[in-house]
Amino acid sequence: MKLHTWAEVPYKKARSMMQDIHSEALEDGQNHLILCTHPNIFTVGSDTQHSFCVDVVRSDRGGSITCHSLGQNIFYFCFQIQNPALFYKKVLRAFECFFTKYLPEVCYDKNKAGFYIQNRKIASLGFRYSQGVSLHGVALNVDVDLAFHSQVNPCNLPGIVPTSLLFEGVILTQKEVNEQMLCFIQKSFDDALC
Repeated sequence: MKLHTWAEVPYKKARSMMQDIHSEALEDGQNHLILCTHPNIFTVGSDTQHSFCVDVVRSDRGGSITCHSLGQNIFYFCFQIQNPALFYKKVLRAFECFFTKYLPEVCYDKNKAGFYIQNRKIASLGFRYSQGVSLHGVALNVDVDLAFHSQVNPCNLPGIVPTSLLFEGVILTQKEVNEQMLCFIQKSFDDALC
């Protein structure tokens, strides 16, 4: 697995850079994991026809509206995919291991494509597959501005509110979260860094 650490990157620029990594993954046959964060922005999936009370940027991923901001860790996967369902299961396993260790009350809800504590969403997932390689990934709220995130319901789901690790009492830096998640992702995919 090849690791790309970008730190803070504006969403539109990151999307272009992710396309470049996708092309690289097509050429080298390796899995590429991108770690980054975005300044404040709302994105919507390509299948969303709903209008929102905030400005949005359309994305080519699946899913509805997602809020990105500083304090949120983004994990973009440009991975070799032979079986999308198995890939998705491995992504879930990695994040479930993290939450089991740090916040065991978090559960994945397959009907709402995300990780939740009751009605509080802490992580969003959205993927696309092109030419056998995945794009996009998971957004995990570590220490976000919940007032900004609360301008819309996560994924446009009624009654769902955003939360973060910090709000739920988990005190980890974004760097510490990335280090832990990197270990869980490597283990879940049985793929070491190269």
